[in-house]
Amino acid sequence: MTAPALDFRCFDCDNHYYEAEDAFTRHIDRRFARRAMQWVEIKGRRRLLVGGKLNRYIPNPTFDPVSKPGALDEYFRGRNPKGLDTSELFGELEPISPAYRDRDARLAVMDDQGIEGAVFLPTLGVGMEQALVHDIPATVAAFRAFNRWLDEDWGFAYRERIFAAPYITLSDPAEAVREVEWAIGRDARVVVMVGGPVTTASGRRAPADPVFDGFWARVNEAGLTVVYHGGESHYTKYLADWGEPAEVEAFRVHPFRRLVSANPVQDTFASLLAHGLFDRFPNLRIAAIETGSDWVFHLFEKLKKSYGQTPHMWSEDPRDTFRRHVWVAPFYEDALSELRTLIGPERILMGSDFPHAEGLAEPTAFVRDLHGAGFSDAECRLVMRDNGAALSVPRSG
Repeated sequence: MTAPALDFRCFDCDNHYYEAEDAFTRHIDRRFARRAMQWVEIKGRRRLLVGGKLNRYIPNPTFDPVSKPGALDEYFRGRNPKGLDTSELFGELEPISPAYRDRDARLAVMDDQGIEGAVFLPTLGVGMEQALVHDIPATVAAFRAFNRWLDEDWGFAYRERIFAAPYITLSDPAEAVREVEWAIGRDARVVVMVGGPVTTASGRRAPADPVFDGFWARVNEAGLTVVYHGGESHYTKYLADWGEPAEVEAFRVHPFRRLVSANPVQDTFASLLAHGLFDRFPNLRIAAIETGSDWVFHLFEKLKKSYGQTPHMWSEDPRDTFRRHVWVAPFYEDALSELRTLIGPERILMGSDFPHAEGLAEPTAFVRDLHGAGFSDAECRLVMRDNGAALSVPRSG
């Protein structure tokens, strides 16, 4: 399917690279080399050890070969008439493209796609923090190394078009402040993390706990955008109580995981609102990427009832706070028209998930879904370009 012709170039808030094999090891502090990520060969295959344990988050963490972009498009739209297994739906894998690991090659692809700029996010990286949650110093060292690799290979604002987001772990609050200050000094515009409670040396805490205010204060002052991206969170461990494996394996998902109501991103934003984070830091901008949008409807139902019952516990209607501070990138199969009614077109982002199998082979094709949901041309431009582009520019307080 050819990409639709648009009279503007898009801004994609959900692009991905495939990590180089030394993404976590090139700059690792040697004191943590064996406690963080290591490559081993098992039965002729390169496998990844994380914290001394075989990691299965990505079936082939070398990413070579890799699936074709958009291979699972129909599946994620709820269409699988032949009842094929996910591995069959992938189809034939292909050698990794230079554009998945080289920024200049990627810019050429973006030119062909009609993409002016994009937020670049991890593929492997969003599944690694929980694998090291038992060893906080190693967690900090691993992501410190990862971010130096990311800056070196992709850059945080490369040619004002590629905005790679360093990964921030809050597990050590003081180190989180140091890391975000380093990222700000390297011209980062966006930082990324995974939702759910934060494991610290003193136990698990809500991300809006005042112990993390040093981090949020620096983000607030610098006007960065924080992305909460889908990945492995502490909620995976809760699934073990239902007899599910307490470890994520991409594309090997029992139906119960699709049906269970526990939602880390919904609860994360509920926590941020209930603990008054936006009252303390009114310049915060937070985007939910690759988490869909169905959770927004459930959250708003709960916020409406809570505010109606206990308005004295809120500084304002928390739905208004959400609309002022939060942007959402829905899945292309989501209820787009209803989301527009709920939060407004100014808070919806285009995120293609390119080049992942579950994303769009042609990022601009998302405009067809928007038109199908009744979005006007002006609203399409907001979603497909203006909203995301604005988030890539630091906002003064």
